[in-house]
Order: sequence, then C-alpha cells, then structure tokens
Amino acid sequence: MSPALDRRTRWVAGSAVALALLFAGAATVASARGDGTQPVPRTPSSASADAGFARDMAVHHQQAVEMSFIVRDGTRDEDVRRLAYDIANTQANQRGMLLGWLDLWELPKTAPDGQGPMSWTTGGHGGHDMRGMEGMDHDGALMPGMATRTELGRLREARGKQAEILFLQLMTDHHKAGVDMARACARQCTVPAERRLAQGMVDAQRSELDLMADMLAARGAAPRP
Repeated sequence: MSPALDRRTRWVAGSAVALALLFAGAATVASARGDGTQPVPRTPSSASADAGFARDMAVHHQQAVEMSFIVRDGTRDEDVRRLAYDIANTQANQRGMLLGWLDLWELPKTAPDGQGPMSWTTGGHGGHDMRGMEGMDHDGALMPGMATRTELGRLREARGKQAEILFLQLMTDHHKAGVDMARACARQCTVPAERRLAQGMVDAQRSELDLMADMLAARGAAPRP
C-alpha cells in the first residue's frame, strides 16, 4: 500500500478504533450477564470463534478499504465512487470495532501458532476449500475472496470503465467470501454483539452483491466464474 493510501485508510478508520473500545466494553459486559442460567464467558479465548472472526475479518476488511480507495482514484463514475466510499467507510468502522474487541479482550491480533486463516470455523474455513494454502505464497491472497498482489497491481493501473469492471469483479469475490465468514460467526460466536455485527455484515454485503451484479451488467460484464 502506498504511503498516501495508508494515511487515508488510517484517517477513515481512526475514529472508529477509539469508539470501538467503548462499544466493545458495553458489549462484553452485556454478554457477561448471560440469561441467568448459561452466562457467556466474559473474555473469549484466543482460539475461539469470536477472536478468530475478529482477526480474520479485520484483515479481510482492510483490503476492501484499500481497493475502494484505489478505484476512487481510477474512475470519475459517480456510482462506482459512491459505492467505493460506502464500502470504505463501513468496513473501516467495522474493522475498528473488531480490533477494539481484541484489545478489550487482551488478545493478539495475529493467530496463535498452528492456526491458519479461518481455522476457527466449524468444518473448516467457512465453506471454502483452503487445503494447501497454509504456509504457501498465493501471491498475497491470505484468504478466499482476497485479491492477489497481481490483481491489486492491475487495479492500480486501470482507468475508467476497465477500473470499474475490475473493481466490481474483485469486490464481488471479496464480498462472497466475507458473507461466508460472517455467517460462520453468526452461528458460532458467543458474544451477542459480535453475532449481531456478523449478521449485519451478511445482510449488507448480500445487498451490495446484488447492486454490483447490476452495475457489472450495465457495463457489459459479469462476476467472475
């Protein structure tokens, strides 16, 4: 990521990180009360779905923010720029909340040794086949749906309609994998506020997937197979 892009990303996310600690504190205290019969643990473990989702989705969101800033510089189309702004703003704020939870729980932001991306999901990787990815260089793609370094380079170089189509295709892949990951947290996470956040991601990103399909069709293109 270029220094200028990194500064813009941190600027968008900055206030979210500070506010996230307040939201996370309230959410964790609320979850500790439970229902009087089966109280939810106050602090999830590092190997829990709660911590795993927070770590992995923070990484996933960071790339979505990066791609959104790249395309805003590559096109003047207001519809695409508006979508990119909405994605960057929403996902930067959500990323701040996820990192805030990890800070509050005093858990590392990197996975424990031996735990690969999305290893916290029941049945493995949110429905995605990750066999062979651990320990390998997949051109910078850390998880399913994430763009490779080569694809990010192509997006930076693209302009106009070419940039719009590539962004919409890459973000479609990104959202599909993000929806699967969020669904896994909605099923498995124990902190109620985190489950609600995950379900909100599912609903919002499914709506954006429909929008991006329409935008691709309007440009004579389609999502990648």
